[in-house]
Amino acid sequence: MTNPARFDRGHTDDLMTFLAASPTPYHAVANAAERLEKAGFRQVAETDAWDGSSGGKYVLRGGAIVAWYVPEGATPHTPFRIVGAHTDSPNLRVKPLPDSGAHGWRQVAVEIYGGPLLNSWLDRDLGIAGRLTLRDGSTRLVNVDRPLLRVPQLAIHLDRSVTADGLKLDKQRHMQPVWGLGRDVRDGDLIAFLEETAGVPAGEVTGWDLMTHSVEPPAYLGRDRELVAGPRMDNLLSVHAGTAALAAVASAPSKPASIPVLAAFDHEENGSQSDTGADGPLLGNVLERSVFARGGSFEDRARAFAGTVCLSSDTGHAVHPNYAERHDPTHHPRVNGGPILKVNVNNRYATDGSGRAEFTAACEAADVPFQSFVSNNSMPCGTTIGPITAARHGIRTVDIGVAILSMHSVRELCGADDPFLLANALTAFLQR
Repeated sequence: MTNPARFDRGHTDDLMTFLAASPTPYHAVANAAERLEKAGFRQVAETDAWDGSSGGKYVLRGGAIVAWYVPEGATPHTPFRIVGAHTDSPNLRVKPLPDSGAHGWRQVAVEIYGGPLLNSWLDRDLGIAGRLTLRDGSTRLVNVDRPLLRVPQLAIHLDRSVTADGLKLDKQRHMQPVWGLGRDVRDGDLIAFLEETAGVPAGEVTGWDLMTHSVEPPAYLGRDRELVAGPRMDNLLSVHAGTAALAAVASAPSKPASIPVLAAFDHEENGSQSDTGADGPLLGNVLERSVFARGGSFEDRARAFAGTVCLSSDTGHAVHPNYAERHDPTHHPRVNGGPILKVNVNNRYATDGSGRAEFTAACEAADVPFQSFVSNNSMPCGTTIGPITAARHGIRTVDIGVAILSMHSVRELCGADDPFLLANALTAFLQR
């Protein structure tokens, strides 16, 4: 087939804008909500009574968003078609007592979140961003998107063993960033600085969820600019594609037969067990309340869920040219080869034969090629929200994604065409 993305990089340009503007899950869902608002969606509060009206709606909770579009004529037992994704990425997160330092250096105390490639965070110019909670319970987003912190690597002259034994990093001792000079470490300095940055009166911040990020912007890479390097592709690439797909389906002249849903969760990188994670009640609550708001019964809820399908979209591994032996010898997903279908017979992924058929139909409808991913039998297989969604809600789930390199690095690498191809496949899936 002729790949339309090679002639139109508008989607990938927009992805790069989305990545740069979303240094934290809180920013990512705010940006997704803004895009959905432009497509006619409106926010509903979980504490309010919901009505059964048609149209686009969404719920925000922390770093998670669930959005859905009810077409005219939808019944209480109309099934859902869900695109699932996650908003969090491995990084360095600020501890409750952040102000530290030694030997004339001022530092910020951080904790390791998820499973980052620690070496990729060394000698990077880092900003700090997240959510501030004020005394009245309200929250404020903050983003210092300039070089503010740095985790300096030890010079080779002071550790010659790295050439023979490789770099060995202690998560506690070696990953604390510096952010200035001063012999006197004063408690409250970092939060006072962020209050001033966010325009919050001094002393009003009583809680925070803060994390570091590389301030280097996403960029096209390669002789023909056929690659994209950037942060947090795992998994904001899927969040962005799912948002674009849901907005496109809601705006299309022909309305879908099912109720299309985007569910983007937080905390996938550390197990999904939170009120905003895939293993929490958020998605189930939203789907059930949607059924009941349209006058449905428990029987309608059961019928709707029985006909529901979820595409769990997360990044996967492209074959690495320097480590091809780490991949299955007959499954070599390539960048710009289209989205990948993830399979693991031990249920690390939720895909089965019927799921493959479902994804095949969506890709054929969108004229999008796809590839298959399976792990080398000698290597452990990762997992994502797919099996959790299937088990928790009894929903047929298919694990898919985009093949990338440098997963969990501060700066990952994907093909410039694949994000657009994924979004087209998701649009076709939601439209069915």
